[in-house]
Amino acid sequence: MSGAGDGAARPRSGRTRGAEAPGSVRTLERGLGVLWALAGLRQAPLSAVARASGLSVSTAYRLLETLRQQGFVDWDEASGLFRIGLRAFQVGAAFDAAQALIAAADPEMRALVAELGESANLAVLRPSGGGGWTAAYVHQVEGPQLVRMFTQPGAGAPLHASGVGKVLLASRSDEEARLALAQTALTAFTPHTFTSPDAVLASLTAVRADGYALDDQERELGVRCVAVPVRGAGAQVTAALSVSAPTSRLTPGEVPRFLAAAHAAATRISARLGGAG
Repeated sequence: MSGAGDGAARPRSGRTRGAEAPGSVRTLERGLGVLWALAGLRQAPLSAVARASGLSVSTAYRLLETLRQQGFVDWDEASGLFRIGLRAFQVGAAFDAAQALIAAADPEMRALVAELGESANLAVLRPSGGGGWTAAYVHQVEGPQLVRMFTQPGAGAPLHASGVGKVLLASRSDEEARLALAQTALTAFTPHTFTSPDAVLASLTAVRADGYALDDQERELGVRCVAVPVRGAGAQVTAALSVSAPTSRLTPGEVPRFLAAAHAAATRISARLGGAG
């Protein structure tokens, strides 16, 4: 049996696969194919990209132009050659950074789980557009308990009602945090959930002062979570590390012990990343 909470992935609403527009999916597939072909060619004229991607010249041009407008492809007018753009490089760099973070965190998270016997989660803050942010889980090490918290990489965590969400949001300025909250549905998951921007902002002030966040049944009744920041180079908050458990095991009296263990693990992860703990 698995529980929910700060480390839990809940089903998210949205269109089913069958409801997606086939033409849009096909266009996306072709666009990614063009980008992949160009990556192999390094730089090439339109005709060569079309051949490599198995498309007509006119179709390849439309896709390349769209990718160029979005910054994923560059075009040199003098030579007529296309090449990979900066935004495609940034996507690759983000992947490398995520892999480095997980590689640094995994052994320390496993040691943390062995010490506490509860699941540990790692989350990062990602832009959601329009100046907003979202917290996303990137790694978990499950605890050995029969009833344990679970999530999946890529699952989101509510900024206002999760330990990791509050730690990550607290790393931004009040202005950025307020903008993010304005674009977030402050859902009342339980009677303990903060549902007003002012209340959430006040909790972020406490997170900054205390150096940790507590999700005390704010996401789900019967579940408690402690979360701490993980710092990278320049002492910037890179991620949030959390430990979640049923309130019967993570009692108020146990919170200091869990926090001490989480802080120690976060410090070791930060050292692996070249940052300060």
